[in-house]
Amino acid sequence: MGSIALLARQLGHEVSGCDENVYPPMSSQLEEAGISLTSPYSAENVRLDADLILIGNAGLPRGNPAVEAVLDRGVPYTSGAEWLGRYVLQDRWVIAVAGTHGKTTTSSMIAWILEHAGLNPGFLIGGVPKNFKESARTGSAPFFVIEADEYDTSYFDRRSKFLHYRPRTAVLNNLEYDHADIFPDLAAIQYQFHLLMRTIPQSGLIIHPIEDDNLRAVFDMGCWTDRLSFDNGDNQGATFSSRRLVDDASEFEIAIEGRNVGTVRWPLTGNHNMHNALAAVAAARHAGVIPELAIEALCEFQSVKRRMELIVETDNLRVYDDFAHHPSAISLTLEGLRHKIGKQEMLAIIEPGSHTMKKGTHKEKLRTCASLADQVIWFEPGNLDWDFESAVSSPTTRMSNGIDQIINWALQFAARTKPAHIIIMSNGSFGGLQSNLVRQLRDLDSGQ
Repeated sequence: MGSIALLARQLGHEVSGCDENVYPPMSSQLEEAGISLTSPYSAENVRLDADLILIGNAGLPRGNPAVEAVLDRGVPYTSGAEWLGRYVLQDRWVIAVAGTHGKTTTSSMIAWILEHAGLNPGFLIGGVPKNFKESARTGSAPFFVIEADEYDTSYFDRRSKFLHYRPRTAVLNNLEYDHADIFPDLAAIQYQFHLLMRTIPQSGLIIHPIEDDNLRAVFDMGCWTDRLSFDNGDNQGATFSSRRLVDDASEFEIAIEGRNVGTVRWPLTGNHNMHNALAAVAAARHAGVIPELAIEALCEFQSVKRRMELIVETDNLRVYDDFAHHPSAISLTLEGLRHKIGKQEMLAIIEPGSHTMKKGTHKEKLRTCASLADQVIWFEPGNLDWDFESAVSSPTTRMSNGIDQIINWALQFAARTKPAHIIIMSNGSFGGLQSNLVRQLRDLDSGQ
């Protein structure tokens, strides 16, 4: 919704917002754009004289005082996704990136490739790409890159948000069960992806990994658009493939139908980012950017804030801030870091903040997903109806519901382990843990 507010402001609208728990980098972007925010949700904090109210999907059910005020006053309203589809994406060549993992990073890659090619694309991304100053802009070219989320649209529209976007180029990065608060099972998510298939024109293109059984089941429901496949490795059936040149995947070759078209050398790590890069190069090619130019752009790609973002770097310590919160994403991210640092010590601090994690949907995978870390600290959410301690318990694991205690443990780890790597994994503000830990580490370094 913050990115939508930025787009509306760029289109010349007067924009204000009512929200709760907004944190950097989005809060900083909104402030810099001159968009005022009020909090908490209440009738007094909503501009009921507005020409149009956009209602998001997070924490805004019936009964929310801001929502009730809009309905009582009869103010025109719609969802953010529907407004995007009608007033921003109409008549654009939409490149949509969907899937359980990698949407933000892959969208950022595609937008940067098009920018590098001089196409000035519009984009809306659920994070802040470091190659740009903002998470959204209207752009001037026909192309618009959008992170296409399967989460529902609003309390009055239970369809997935991406059904409003009508892409011509669709990247489906992967598909796993997630969002247990709104989808009862994987089949319910697959049906929404099937509906997305119905919106893509026959002249468009669907880009997908060649081996993903969950996506294959979606295609079996019906697909009316050409498809292009990609794969990390030597799968002969994939159009796009990659080959690692170093263990951490910070250097790799890209081939099209077996022909090497270039080498990516960048600061990112992990097979998952190599996977994302293949999808991005394929999507950009559909928009007319030759793969060699796309690879050149990726060599200058700086990733996204809070995606393995290096927030502390000294001779003996590196601290990373990462958005991973699904067990698969945690495992892939730690695998990439392990390949990069070898046998050096790693501490993972994890907040299971998503609805799916809090419901215990993936509890059987929690212990193993962080097994590549030498030590793990889990933040224990409150009010769980399942045994969190048993799910994460291991000889290298600790747990706490206190931010100060977690910071003290991290400081002790940094003091006795050299060199050390600390990775913080959360899809929320984590109670300010990141900024507090950075401040205390700097105080220690300066001798205070």
